[in-house]
Amino acid sequence: MTKPSCGTFDDGQSGAQVLPGIPDKRYFKIGEVCAITGVKQHVLRYWESEFRILQPQRAQSKQRLYRRVDVETVLAIKRLLKDEGFTITGAKKALARDGNGQESDSGAREVVQELPVKPADIFMQVKAELLALQKILEE
Repeated sequence: MTKPSCGTFDDGQSGAQVLPGIPDKRYFKIGEVCAITGVKQHVLRYWESEFRILQPQRAQSKQRLYRRVDVETVLAIKRLLKDEGFTITGAKKALARDGNGQESDSGAREVVQELPVKPADIFMQVKAELLALQKILEE
């Protein structure tokens, strides 16, 4: 059996990269997390040092064991950093707000908005807001 490679794979048709779903397992090794999330091992280890929320367990052999929630956290961090363009500090604040609904540590009042997961969700939200504005203007 071959080790899973880190990264994504090409679907061969559209040129888009496809990420496999999260298998129904209790624990994942770091290589498996790489294959699922498309994040390299050294990046995962760095994120562990930056994001307190990401703390995989360790086996007796000192090998990292990620739970499903850890894999989902990695995917959320990746989305914030790569897709949404957050800085690491901004991603930490966004994860803190999402996790407990609180304001950031600075105490400044910020607009808390749930980040859409898919472009279709963004489109539907914008469409709904535009229709609401149109209704207000027509009145």
